[in-house]
Amino acid sequence: MNYITPCLYAFGASLAFAIVFNIPRNKLLLAALGGMLGQLVYVLFQLVISNDVLLYLLATIAISLYAEVLARLTKSPTTIYLAVALIPLVPGGGIYYTMLYFINGEIDLGISTGIHTLLISGALAVGIIMVSSTVNLVRKVMLKGSSKIGKKLNHGKKT
Repeated sequence: MNYITPCLYAFGASLAFAIVFNIPRNKLLLAALGGMLGQLVYVLFQLVISNDVLLYLLATIAISLYAEVLARLTKSPTTIYLAVALIPLVPGGGIYYTMLYFINGEIDLGISTGIHTLLISGALAVGIIMVSSTVNLVRKVMLKGSSKIGKKLNHGKKT
C-alpha cells in the first residue's frame, strides 16, 4: 500500500484551504503540515487498527496536539492550525452518500451511512475536546502551582 500519496494529497488540500481561509503566509506551510500529519497518523495506524472511527479519533488527537504546540510556539490561535488540518478528515463523502441514499429511497443504506458519518464526526469532536481540555487543565494546574510558589517566595521576603 502506498502511504505517501494520501499524505501529499492531504497536504495539498490543507494548503488550498489555508489559502482560502487567508492564513498568514508565514503560517501556510505549518498549517498544511498539520493535515499531512493527520493523514499520516491515519494511514500508519491502519496497519494495526481496523476500526476507522478509532483511526479518525487518533488522527484528530495528533492534529490537535500539533495545533496546540504550534499555537504556543508561533503565538497564534490554535484554530489557525486546527481548522486547516482537519479538512482532509471531514467526512464529506459520507454526508453526500447519506443524502443520495435517502433521495434514491434506499433508507437502510442512508441510515447506516448516516450513523457511520455521525460517528466519524463525533470522533473528530471528541479528539479536539480531549486535547483542548487536557491542555487547559495542565495550564491551570501549572499556573496555580507557580502562583503558590510565588506567594511562598514573596511571603519569605517580607519576614
